Amino acid sequence: MLDRKWVLDNLEDVAASRPDAISASDSEELRRLSESRLELIKQVEGLRHGRKTASEAIGQKKRAGEDTEAEQQAVREIGQKISELEASADDVNQKLDELLLRIPNVPLGDVPDGVTEDDNVEVRAWGQIPDTADWRKPHWELGEDLGIIDLERGAKVSGSRFAFMCGLGARLERVLANWMMSVHADDGYDEVIPPYLVRPEALYGTGQLPKFAEDSFRTEGGDYYLIPTAEVPVTNMVANEILESDELPRKLVAFSPCFRAEAGAAGRDTRGIIRVHQFHKVELVRIERPEDSLRGLEELTAQAEKILQLLNLPYRVVRLCKGDLGFSAAMTYDLEVWLPGQQRWLEISSCSTFTDFQARRAKIRYRPAAGEKPGFVHTLNGSALAVGRTVVAIVENFQNEDGSITVPEPLREAMKVDKIA
Repeated sequence: MLDRKWVLDNLEDVAASRPDAISASDSEELRRLSESRLELIKQVEGLRHGRKTASEAIGQKKRAGEDTEAEQQAVREIGQKISELEASADDVNQKLDELLLRIPNVPLGDVPDGVTEDDNVEVRAWGQIPDTADWRKPHWELGEDLGIIDLERGAKVSGSRFAFMCGLGARLERVLANWMMSVHADDGYDEVIPPYLVRPEALYGTGQLPKFAEDSFRTEGGDYYLIPTAEVPVTNMVANEILESDELPRKLVAFSPCFRAEAGAAGRDTRGIIRVHQFHKVELVRIERPEDSLRGLEELTAQAEKILQLLNLPYRVVRLCKGDLGFSAAMTYDLEVWLPGQQRWLEISSCSTFTDFQARRAKIRYRPAAGEKPGFVHTLNGSALAVGRTVVAIVENFQNEDGSITVPEPLREAMKVDKIA
C-alpha cells in the first residue's frame, strides 16, 4: 500500500506512473472521500470544542446552585452527534483504504516505459543456445516418451493443468529442489519450510488480495487460502513486528508447493507442465533497510542466476517495463531460460523489490538506531527457481538425438544416473 497522504497529494503522478495505476473514476472518488473525511474531522473538532465550552458553563452553574438539566441534555446530544460523525469518518476511512489497496506500487526511476512484455529491456545474457536440430522435441513429448511426465493421468485424476511426475522425472524434481535449497543455504540464506495455508490478511499483506482473489484457491469451511507462492507466508513471518537494524538484512530461502487458479491465463502455455495449478518452487525473500534495497535486488537476482549457471542453462535477464510490472513491484528482473524444444524464452524467475509497499500493508517496521522512530523496511523476493520449469529447461536443453536426457553434472550424484533413458 502506498502512503495515503502522498497518494492524495500526488494523484496525477500516481496515475501517470504506470498504465494500470489508477482509473479516473477511482482518482475522483479518492478526492471526494478525502474532502468528505476532512469535513467530518472539522465538524467533530468543532463539536468537541462546543461540548468543552458547554461543560465548563455547566460546571459554573452547578457551583452557583443553578439547574443545568437542559444544558446537560444539550451536551448529551452533542456527544451523540460526535459519535455519528466519527462513525461516518470511520466508514470514509475504510472506503479510502479499500481504494488504496487497489492501487499498485509506483515504479522506480530505472524502470523503462512501456505497456507490454515487448517493451521489456534485455540487460544481459549468459550461456550458449543449442542448435536448432530437427530431432529436438518439446518437454511434453520427451516426458511421454521416457515415462517421466504423465499428463493424461494427471488430467484424469485432477483435471486440466495437473500432471504426475514419474520415475526418474519425480526423482529429478526432488533432487533439484533439495540441491537448490542447499546452494542458497550455503550462501547465507536461512532455510524455511512455511505453512501452505494462510489467513486472508497474509495475502493482503503481500498484495495478492483483493486484486487477485480470482487467482487464489480458498478453502471451504475455514477462512484459509492455499499459498500461491512461499513469498506470502515467509514475508508475513515478520508482519506487525518492529525489527532492530542489526537484524537486517534478513535473508530467507523457502521450499513449498504453490497453488494458482491461473484465472487470467486462458490459452497460455496449455501444453506440458509450464503453467499448471500446482507446482514446486524455491523462493528467496529478503527484508532490507530502505537504503540497501537496490543492492539487495542485484544480489538476489545474482543468486537466482547462479542456479542457472551451475546447471549450464542458457538464459537472459530482462528488466520489466512499467506496464509489465507485477502489482506490488517497484522494479523487477525476469530471468528467462531458453527452451530449444520450443525455440523460445521462458520466464523461470522474477526478482523484485517492493520498496515499502508490502511493509506498509503488513506493518513490517525496523528501528534505524536505539531511540529512533521506527520506519518501514523494504521487502524483496525472487524465485530461485520454479522447480517444474527448471525441469522443463533441463529436459529440453539436455536432450540427446537418441531421445535420452543427460543429467546436469551437479545433480548426478544424487540422481544416481548420468542419463534418463
